[in-house]
Amino acid sequence: MKIFLSIFSLIYCFSFAQAQNINISLNSNLNLNCKFQKVILKNPDYNFETFTKDQILRKDISKLKIVSKKPDILIVKNLSEFFNNNDLEVKILNKDIILIQAFDKNRNYSESAVFTRSTGELIHEITSEIKQKEKEKDISFYSCKNNNKDT
Repeated sequence: MKIFLSIFSLIYCFSFAQAQNINISLNSNLNLNCKFQKVILKNPDYNFETFTKDQILRKDISKLKIVSKKPDILIVKNLSEFFNNNDLEVKILNKDIILIQAFDKNRNYSESAVFTRSTGELIHEITSEIKQKEKEKDISFYSCKNNNKDT
């Protein structure tokens, strides 16, 4: 049920984000270490099946850096090579939630992430084959700790 609520929240946030793609309400400097918890896969082999860290090999994310400056600067480093090399289209940050999304130039691949400050939960979603009938999804869940005292 928690997974369903998380995915629903992610979809809801992106629906909201379509109307307001940039909203940085505070300055922040986060230096996170994130431990992989589980992944949900949707592809030709799996139909939204969940795998835990004991069932699938995934790396933790070390040195995830999120820096924001009001009103419109949000920089995310070390979440993925895609985020490192592409401009963010959706940038929303407030005291509770950080929401980001980027697309490739053909808009056939996207990555998005939602970080909840209060729980330390990070959801990283990769969607490929967007223009195809059968989109592929990889939704990874992490538990993060902030290494900075300044949040």
